[in-house]
Formats: sequence, structure tokens, C-alpha cells
Amino acid sequence: MLETLTIDNIFTLGMLVMLQIVLGFDNLLYISLESKNAPADKQSYVRKLGIGLAVLLRIVLLIALVKLIAYFQDPIFSIHLGDFIHGTFNIHSLIVLLGGVFILYTALKEIWHMMALEEDGHAPPKKKSTGAVIVMIVIMNIVFSFDSILSAMALTDVLWVMTTAIIIGGLLMIWLADGVSTFLAKNRMYEVLGLFILFLVGVMLLSEGGHLAHLKLFGNHVTPMSKTTFYFVIFILVIVDVVQGRYQKKLIAMKDAHAAENHKHNH
Repeated sequence: MLETLTIDNIFTLGMLVMLQIVLGFDNLLYISLESKNAPADKQSYVRKLGIGLAVLLRIVLLIALVKLIAYFQDPIFSIHLGDFIHGTFNIHSLIVLLGGVFILYTALKEIWHMMALEEDGHAPPKKKSTGAVIVMIVIMNIVFSFDSILSAMALTDVLWVMTTAIIIGGLLMIWLADGVSTFLAKNRMYEVLGLFILFLVGVMLLSEGGHLAHLKLFGNHVTPMSKTTFYFVIFILVIVDVVQGRYQKKLIAMKDAHAAENHKHNH
């Protein structure tokens, strides 16, 4: 390791840590929302243990990909249905596609829970067991890790650099996870925004998986959503949410002032 401790490797390590942070945002959001399904007193524990286990599995996955990358890219099966759909699927594309489907399902399910009404008011979502939530966090962490691992492999072939970046990224996620969850708990209006961002993450994974599978729908190639587009759309969603929130507060204040004035006149 000392022989490979060069300026280039240290610079690459810094780049990979920044990459882990950027690519880990959507993962962190999922962890914060999924951990809510655990009992309240176990949520922080679930987040930290789930991320810790996922980091260990990321390192195992990294080593496996270094050795078996060709097998993950080898075609498994193809679909050709007239002019409707064409595609050639490998292990990588299937993992990303299944991850996208599950993220969409999770986001839509949570949005539905917010909108669902019963006779006694809002229907609270059922709590899962601590183990079930940890398993889901670990599984989805692995799905999200493919981007960062493959990007790391494109930047360097030094195993200790990639492993160190994964560990540092995992420690940063453990440090930030409670803060993100606390913020969402105190600012419930941003929870809806978070769910729609999660929905967008699912769409992004589906587009990426479709691109990896060389998927064509009705004669058109599926192209991946770039990270630039993803973060731009998030920026727009945040701006719209902030403006709408302030406008709603202004309307409520005007309504209260009008009601107070009417009350004063009536008396």
C-alpha cells in the first residue's frame, strides 16, 4: 500500500469520496424514509446498522466486480416483440431495473399512505420489524452502489483507494442519516417533496437499466437520465415547494386578517 501511496492516488481518493457523497444523496433519502417504518426507538439504530452492513457488502461487491465484471455484462436473454420492444438483458441491467421498480413502488406506496383516509381519519402505515427494515436498507444500498463502484473502477484500478472511498462514504452517510431523518420529521411538508424526489430516483434507475439493456420501445432507444438533469429537476422541485409554501402562508395570513376584521365589525 505504501508503494501506491502517491499524489495521484490521494487525489483520486478525494475525487471518489466526493463522488460517493454526490451519488449517495438519493440513497440517503431512501434510508431516511424507509427507517420510518421501524419502531420509533429503533430508527436511528436501524439506519446506522443498515448502512454499516451495506458498506461491508459494497466492499465484497467491489471485489466481486473487479474479478467478475465481464460476467455481469454478458447477455443473459433477449426480448424481441415486433416493433414494440427490443432489448438484451444482463445481470447489471436487471439489478438496476428491479431497483428502479422497487423504488417507484416504495414512493407510490408512501404517497398513497399520505392520501389514504379511513372513517377515523388518516390511516397510519403499518410498522415493519427492525430486521425487515435493515434488510431493505441493505438491499437498496447495494442497488445504489453499482453507480459509485463502476465509476470508481473507471477512475482507478487501485483496490485500497476504492475500498477507502467506500468506507469514508459510508461513515459520512451514517453521520448524516439521523440529521436528514430529523429534518424530515420536523418539516413534514418536505416529506412529500422527498417522496417525489424518490419517485424521480426510480425513474432515473429505470432509464439507466433500460439503456444498459439496449432497450427500444416502439422503435425509440431508452436513454439514461443524466445526474445533471436529475439534480436540476430536484432544484426546480425544491424552488416550487418553497415558493408554494410561502404563498400558502401568505394566503392563510390574509384569510386570518380578513376574518379578524369581520369579527371586529360584527362586534
